[in-house]
Amino acid sequence: MAQCLICRKRAHTGSLVSHAQNHTKRKFKPNLQKVGGILVCTQCLRTLKKYQNLEKVAQTEKSE
Repeated sequence: MAQCLICRKRAHTGSLVSHAQNHTKRKFKPNLQKVGGILVCTQCLRTLKKYQNLEKVAQTEKSE
């Protein structure tokens, strides 16, 4: 299962509820982007860009 390499955010399950209160299964997927060869959620991407640490994180994740 795909997940963010920084905050470990991944898909969660829940119910889609219609107006008639019919419940069906669904998944809530995070918005993952591939940046520098790693998967990062958009919230972590914004934080990394703010502090300009994206290059450092990409290098450490590839070396591990």
